[in-house]
Amino acid sequence: MPELPEVETVRRGLAARLTGRRIAGVTVRRADLRRPLPPDLAEALSGRAIRGFGRRGKYLLVHLDADATLIVHLGMSGRLAIADAPSGSAHEHVVFRFDDGTVLSYVDHRRFGLMDLAHAGRIEEHALLRHMGPEPLAAAFDGPALARRLAGKDTPIKAALLDQRVVAGLGNIYVCEALFHADLSPRRRAGSVQRVRAARLARAIQEVLEAAIAAGGSSLRDYVQASGELGYFQHRFAVYDRAGLPCPGCDCAAGVRRIVQGGRSTFYCARRQR
Repeated sequence: MPELPEVETVRRGLAARLTGRRIAGVTVRRADLRRPLPPDLAEALSGRAIRGFGRRGKYLLVHLDADATLIVHLGMSGRLAIADAPSGSAHEHVVFRFDDGTVLSYVDHRRFGLMDLAHAGRIEEHALLRHMGPEPLAAAFDGPALARRLAGKDTPIKAALLDQRVVAGLGNIYVCEALFHADLSPRRRAGSVQRVRAARLARAIQEVLEAAIAAGGSSLRDYVQASGELGYFQHRFAVYDRAGLPCPGCDCAAGVRRIVQGGRSTFYCARRQR
């Protein structure tokens, strides 16, 4: 599933190409993805100008004129691709045509993504967004802020960080990487991550996310940038998907270990991460 770095990379690519453009028409080829699409989606978007693009956690926000915002979640395999014409793929579910001839297609063979419309002035009140935690790349996100979100939690720190109500936008890849760089075990009780540990983890989260965005995200299965280019951060993974391989900067004999937490693979160094 695209996580914060991938969605942010898509946001930047779309903003560079489509900000200020007007939607000439929309073709909706099916009535639902993970949930039903707004029945008037094509009518509501046609003729609207794009004012800009935002992001909240893993959600892409397309800000339009007349105080409307299109909320997009890419799900497990969704992608937004800019081209000169529709691809004709059976999995191309929504096609946006712009006044300069550009085409933006939403392609999703698993159909786990979603789209919804919201009033721009009340976007934080939307049911999809109102319970989300702080943005980890925001200036206010630091050790004390993270410690407050984790205080009193008995769940493993890995599970707590995957909870979008605790921190927005994190997923399995970047939680594994951040915990490694913060020297924290994924099994550690979340509530014990306070003071120095919380500061170290907040810093590691931000550094990992910023490095991933700079590399265009991670392309493991379906993710590509809006231009169609792959991301490259997967070549810089320290532990994710590296079970049995040497730990960076560590001489432990076992190398990177894999365990299962909450049905998801966790990768970590048992010697370094405590």
